[in-house]
Amino acid sequence: MNLPDIIRCVRWMIRDTFRQSIATKLFYVMVALIAVCTLLCASVRVTGDVAPTTYDWEVPALIPKDEAEKLGMDRVKNDGVRVISGEVSFGFGATKVPLGRTREDAVHFIQTWLAGWLADTAGVLLALLWTAGFLPTFLEPQSVTVLLAKPAPRWSILLGKYLGVVGFVGFQATLFIGCTWLALGCATGVWSAAYWLAVPLLVLNFAVFYSVSVFLSVWTRSTVASAFGTLMFWMLCWLVDYSHLRMLGQPSGSLAPLSQFLMDTGYWILPKPLDLSGIFFDAMNAETISSKPQELKVAESGGLHHPEWSVASSLAFAAGVLGLSAYEFKMTDY
Repeated sequence: MNLPDIIRCVRWMIRDTFRQSIATKLFYVMVALIAVCTLLCASVRVTGDVAPTTYDWEVPALIPKDEAEKLGMDRVKNDGVRVISGEVSFGFGATKVPLGRTREDAVHFIQTWLAGWLADTAGVLLALLWTAGFLPTFLEPQSVTVLLAKPAPRWSILLGKYLGVVGFVGFQATLFIGCTWLALGCATGVWSAAYWLAVPLLVLNFAVFYSVSVFLSVWTRSTVASAFGTLMFWMLCWLVDYSHLRMLGQPSGSLAPLSQFLMDTGYWILPKPLDLSGIFFDAMNAETISSKPQELKVAESGGLHHPEWSVASSLAFAAGVLGLSAYEFKMTDY
């Protein structure tokens, strides 16, 4: 089979994955959730805030109006603290929150919450759960034998299915970021281009861990094993990543050499969800919104954390697992 035929096979499998998502109604479920988030963003209103003029030598100090009233308005003004009297409303005014930031910071906070906490953590885990059934269903003998009868390498079929699922999640991530960005921009007049960096980072995070779902699907042909096995593996990787970063912040020699070797080996072999979240944190410039985990900050300050190597090793792990999956698929007798 020549290269054009392999490319055609992969392309067809990608298209079949989108067809499968529509047939199982997963496509519509995810679009409905995106529509709800978009409506919530469209309902946001930011009123009463004025961005203060500051100089390079000033340390900006802001406080919400209700907090200033508790401390005493005259005392706050005498201390040179600027009072922000605006508010952010959600649900077209149904819920109102005092504004302790400027308009841009308020929108930045909402975008960081949507992309970082909702999509990058809960969204990726839910996507791993919801897409776990794609491959086991596809690998049922009555379904896959039709494809295996055609002159296409099994690895190209599996690769096409993997790329199809990653492409489907990438499409949904782009739709989520695009719709919420547009809704927030129209509602508040704030347009942040950095918000779009969430799309490739979300897809990268999902693609790395979905390779494990592929391997479990080929190995067990069970949706339950694929779904919960992948979630358990994600938790294991998070714990290894966190423990390794915590180890970097401890004095040299505080751990036994064997323990340190095993921790380093596990860290560099396995994917690194906490590191990927740190990259997202930096890309979104979220330092003004919340603080990074202390362990990650200590590792960065000591020059012991290298995000580019974290990404490279995570991708290498995904490629290795996909290779094992292709070999297992090739050796499976249907």
